[in-house]
Amino acid sequence: MSDTAAQPVALVTGAGKGIGRYLVERLAQAGYRVFGCSRKPVDWSLPGYEHVSADVSDEAQVRGLFSAIRERAGRLDVTINNAGVASMNHFLLTPASTLDKLHAINVRGTFLVTRESVRLMRARQFGRIVNLSTIAVPLSLGGEAAYVATKSAVEALTRVTSRELAPFGITVNAVAPTPIDTDLIRSVPADKIQALVDQLAIKRLGQPEDVFNVVRFFIQPESSYITGQVIYLGGPL
Repeated sequence: MSDTAAQPVALVTGAGKGIGRYLVERLAQAGYRVFGCSRKPVDWSLPGYEHVSADVSDEAQVRGLFSAIRERAGRLDVTINNAGVASMNHFLLTPASTLDKLHAINVRGTFLVTRESVRLMRARQFGRIVNLSTIAVPLSLGGEAAYVATKSAVEALTRVTSRELAPFGITVNAVAPTPIDTDLIRSVPADKIQALVDQLAIKRLGQPEDVFNVVRFFIQPESSYITGQVIYLGGPL
């Protein structure tokens, strides 16, 4: 990575709570200047962290987010596409509006943030992009057809963009967590979560640290030869 003396800059979407907030905290501890976004303002602060209210599915708001990063930092080294929404319901009972919402945040949001990230990263011929998928994809988890469809699209986007962005020194990878005790799963019945955990090789809920461990590996400069990969947590399926 060129210009190593300067403080590296990272962006975490969906940074207001849960895994996103945890990633912000760990990246700040690791010496990054961190930008984060969510649709609503946050009620917390952290040294080295700057929050921008933005909906990742809104192209104008995403461009505004990156204008702020460009003006305040002038560079971007790492993007974590963490913003996402989930829904558990039988396919026949899932309204089109739910599919539209999931697609807007999970797919369109990842696409827009990745595109604008590259426009900042490619000037320095370096960048690390990490997308968030889910273990529900390889499990073909019943009751999550719409969610799995959108995260499958994120994985496809990861693979294709990894090829297109390699000439710019930018890697694109994904981490797919198991259920983690955040707001994303608290509305899911406990028996359904347990049934999912029972299918894993390591039979426990995931922890935010499990996610950061993979993120940390993907974003280090030494991982320049690793791209287009999806790491599923919890062991082989």
